[in-house]
Amino acid sequence: MNLKKYLFVGAALMSVSFFAACSDDENEPQNPPVEEPDEPNGDDPEGPVSLEDQWNNTNTVTWPADTIINLTEHYTVPEGKTLIIKEGVQIIASTEGVGANLLPVEFTVNGNLYCEGTEEKPILFSIPEAERTEANVFAGKWGGIVAGTTCEEMLIDHTIIEYTGGDVLEGAPAAQAGYYEAGDDAYPQITTNNVNGNYVITNSILRNGVSDAIYMMGGNAIIMNNLFIANGETGEEAVNVKSGCQVDVVGNVMFAPNTNALKLSSSDQSDVRPQAKIQAYNNTIINAGWRRDSDKGGGIYAEENVSVHVYNNLLVNCKFRAMTPGLDNLHNIEGGYDEANSTIDYNYYASGSQEVDPSYVYEQDINYSWEGYNYDHEDYDTERVDLNSVIATQGDSKDPQFANFDINTTSLTSYTYDDSWDFHLTASSPALEGAYSANASDMAPLFGTTGLTVNGETYTTPAPQPYFGAYGAE
Repeated sequence: MNLKKYLFVGAALMSVSFFAACSDDENEPQNPPVEEPDEPNGDDPEGPVSLEDQWNNTNTVTWPADTIINLTEHYTVPEGKTLIIKEGVQIIASTEGVGANLLPVEFTVNGNLYCEGTEEKPILFSIPEAERTEANVFAGKWGGIVAGTTCEEMLIDHTIIEYTGGDVLEGAPAAQAGYYEAGDDAYPQITTNNVNGNYVITNSILRNGVSDAIYMMGGNAIIMNNLFIANGETGEEAVNVKSGCQVDVVGNVMFAPNTNALKLSSSDQSDVRPQAKIQAYNNTIINAGWRRDSDKGGGIYAEENVSVHVYNNLLVNCKFRAMTPGLDNLHNIEGGYDEANSTIDYNYYASGSQEVDPSYVYEQDINYSWEGYNYDHEDYDTERVDLNSVIATQGDSKDPQFANFDINTTSLTSYTYDDSWDFHLTASSPALEGAYSANASDMAPLFGTTGLTVNGETYTTPAPQPYFGAYGAE
């Protein structure tokens, strides 16, 4: 996998207009239109088929490779239907707003969605190219992908999703469906809601969003080998998991989430929303938590009866180490994490020498990562968590010796990603030793053997690696 290659997706693809191609065969792919021309096409007096009308007489629609889809209205994959998006497709959401309330364009998936990008030709969900600016990183220009309670399967492979996080307003599809509350919520890049759904998100980039990158309110998921950048403006996470979920989070690089890279909770647990279970290992987390002006966040956060195994992660220049709030109420469904069935240990916390920007003021008067790691925080479970972890101090940075990333240079509050960075470890890296390397069954991935089947293909989670972080040695 080479994430660097798809940081530079060109916009010079040809936008092609397709016309009706309906068939009695419900499995025959249908070609997508773009916006209708001002004048009818001479060869097709009825003009191109609209995006909504594509679903007439078919259960499967395919958007062919290297085409551009311009969304000026909300788009929905209907329940029981399937949309396949091929490599190189660009889905461009208008930022003008929909209807009288100027609602952010929302991409709703009530059926199945298969994004089949490739390393050379990733799929792009974005906004018009001229608006992809620094000023719009947290402007929330559109609504993201919202998978509903009837979405059974979703594949996001080699796909870039960016500039999301518009406010959920009155009349928005997600508000009408009860997924979000109008006036109080902003759209993540990806939302899931079906506790029985299967979701694979891999080899993709989720960046520049006001809210969480992935917000799971239900489903079985493998989240692996992705790059997360600048997720959250004021208090959001890279991966946020609630009850009704079973998730493997493996091999990801998470750069500058506002609060946590991993927010793991079993909140709202019930008979129909079972306990959340998450295995999160071999992830590299950098600059987490510093853009949130509070004592919350900094990389890993486990609460409200969640069952987790979080280990072999490499955290660099984060504000705090793993937090487990509610320690005084561990055995209550609304209290702390399920410590009897959890492990948060064998993680590596490195700290550069740089001081935080003085314009960021924290109640704890923390100015360096090593200070946060060693702070006497009430949410640090010192009896159970990180007992075997490597933790930097003022005199020992625990520099993991990346192939190309100086831990002492990048501002702690920076969210600007440099594609020349290389988070592989050098041969002499201390992060190559000391990781968890046993094979206890409860530390194994949830979907390492049975896998998750999406679109007829079974995806399995890779086994834990005996080093810290996502990449290991070059």
